[in-house]
Amino acid sequence: MNRLSEEEFHREAAEFLGSYTTRRSGGTGRPVWGQGDDRVSVVAERAEGEQEEIARLKDYRAALDRAGLSWINGPAAYGGRELPTPYATAFRELESQYDLPDDGYTRFSVSTFCPALLTHGSDFLKTTYLRRLRTAELLACQLFSEPGAGSDLAGLATRAERRGDGWVLNGQKVWSSGAHYSDLGLCIARTNRDAPKHSGLSTFLVDMRAPGVEIRPIRQLTGGASFDEVFLTDVYVADDHRLGEVDQGWRVVVDVLLNERGAIGLESGLDEEFLARLVDLVRHTGAAGDTRIRDALADLHIRSWAARETTARMLAAGTPGPELAVTKLILTDLLRRAGDIAADVLGAALVADTGEWGTYAWSELILGLPGLRVGGGTDEIMRNAVGERVLGLPKDAR
Repeated sequence: MNRLSEEEFHREAAEFLGSYTTRRSGGTGRPVWGQGDDRVSVVAERAEGEQEEIARLKDYRAALDRAGLSWINGPAAYGGRELPTPYATAFRELESQYDLPDDGYTRFSVSTFCPALLTHGSDFLKTTYLRRLRTAELLACQLFSEPGAGSDLAGLATRAERRGDGWVLNGQKVWSSGAHYSDLGLCIARTNRDAPKHSGLSTFLVDMRAPGVEIRPIRQLTGGASFDEVFLTDVYVADDHRLGEVDQGWRVVVDVLLNERGAIGLESGLDEEFLARLVDLVRHTGAAGDTRIRDALADLHIRSWAARETTARMLAAGTPGPELAVTKLILTDLLRRAGDIAADVLGAALVADTGEWGTYAWSELILGLPGLRVGGGTDEIMRNAVGERVLGLPKDAR
C-alpha cells in the first residue's frame, strides 16, 4: 500500500480544515487586538457556554472521523489512519492556525485514556469504546484522587467487591476534571485489602449515569467548575468493564499518568498565539519601552522555545517515561511567568473589570493556574519523580 507523503497529507488536512472553518488572523495564528474571544485561560473551565462549546467540539471530532483524521497514527481497526506519529504532530500544528473549539473537554478521553485502553483493554472494550471516544460521541473522566489519597494515590479507600458477574463500588473521588459532562469514568478501587497498598488495586470503566453515582461540581476562583466530587454508592460494574487483571490496576494507573504527562508535555511551550497576545497586551498598556518588561518577554520566548525542543526530543526517544514530569513543571512555570508579566503591566485592571477587551481576561489565567499546578500531579510530586526516577537521587523521607 502506498503511504501518503507528508506534503500530500498536509494538502489533504489543509483542505479539510479550510472547508470546515476559517483561518485565524489570515492563517498566521496571531490574534488581532480587539477581535474575537479575549479569553486566555489554558484550562477548560468556562463559567458560561460550556455545553455549547462541547457541542461544537463533538461536531468537529465527528467531522474529523468522517475525513479520516480523528486518529491519524491510530490502528485502523478502531478508526485510525496508521500514519507515522509526525503526521499527527504536523496536524496539531496546522490546527492551531484555524478557529476551532476548545479541545480541553476531550483531552483526557483522546490523549490520555485511549492509549491506556489500547494497551490494557479487552477486545470488547476496545471495539466498544475506542472509536466513540476519539470522535467525542462519548467523553471520559478520571476517577483517581480521593480526599485522603491525592499525591499518595495508592492509599485510596474506594473499594470494589465481587458481586455475581461484576463488582460493586463504594467510595468518594475528588478533583475529577469534567466528571459532570462525562459519560464514562476510569476508576481505581481496592479489590484486595490484605495486599500491599500498590497491589490489590483494580481499574474499572464506570457509567457516570449509573445508579449510585452522584456528582457535585466544585466552584473555583475563576467562576467555573471544571473539577468535581464524585460519590459512588453501591455502583455496579460488570466484570467485562474491568481494565487489566484483578489486583493489577496500578499498572494501568502508571500508564495513564505517563500518558497524561505526555499530553501536557505536547503543550509545554506556549504557542505563538498566546505569546502574541501577551506582546500585544504590553504594547496596548504602553509598557513596550520598559526594559524590565522587554527582558521578561524575551526570557519567556526563549524558555518556551527551549520547552518545545526539549519535549520533542523526549517524545522522539520512544515510550514516554518519568522524565516527562519535567514538561509539566516547565508548563506551569511558563504560565506563572506569563501571568506575572500580565499582572505587572495591567495593575488594577487585572482585578477590576473595566470592560476593556483583552485586559481583565488575564485574571482567569492567573486564578486557574493553581488548579493546573495540582492536576496531573502536584509540582512537588513531579520534582520528586524527576529527582528519584530520572536523576537517581535519594528518595525523599516518607
